[in-house]
Amino acid sequence: MAQSRPSAPRPAPAPLQSVAEASELIGRFGGVIASLWRTLDEETQLVRDGRVSELARIAPEKTQLARRYMAEAALVEVNGAFLARALPREFGALRQQHADFRQRLQMNLTVLATAHAVSEGIIRGVAGEMARKAAPQTYGMSGRTVAPQARAAQPISLSRTI
Repeated sequence: MAQSRPSAPRPAPAPLQSVAEASELIGRFGGVIASLWRTLDEETQLVRDGRVSELARIAPEKTQLARRYMAEAALVEVNGAFLARALPREFGALRQQHADFRQRLQMNLTVLATAHAVSEGIIRGVAGEMARKAAPQTYGMSGRTVAPQARAAQPISLSRTI
C-alpha cells in the first residue's frame, strides 16, 4: 500500500496589483459561485426526485468547482481590503452573491443530510427484517415462541457515493 505524504503548505496568494486584476478576480469568483450554485441546485433536485444514482454524473464537476471556489475565496480573502477600496460597488455585489450562495448551500446540505438519514433508516430496517426472517421459529416448553438468541448480523452491501 502506498504511503501518502503530507502535502506541502500552499504559498499565500499574491496580492492584487491593479484595479483590472481586482475586477477580473471579482468576475471569476462570481462566475464560480454561479456555476457551483447551479450544480448544487441540480444535486438538490436529483435527491428530491429520488434519482440518487444520477449524482455520480455531476460529482466530478462539483468537485472541480469546489476546488476553484476555495482557490478564488482565498484570493478574495487576502485581497478583501483592496477590493473594497478599489471596487466598492462590485465587491458589495459579490459579497451579497456569496451570502445568497451560503443560504442555498445550507439548504442543499439539509436535503443531503435528510436523504442520508432516511436511507440509513431504510438500511437498518432491512437488516433488522432480514435478521428476524433468518432466525429460526421455535417453540419452548411452554408452547410459546422463543426469542432468537443474538447472532452476528448478516452483511449488507451498500454504496456510499453520496
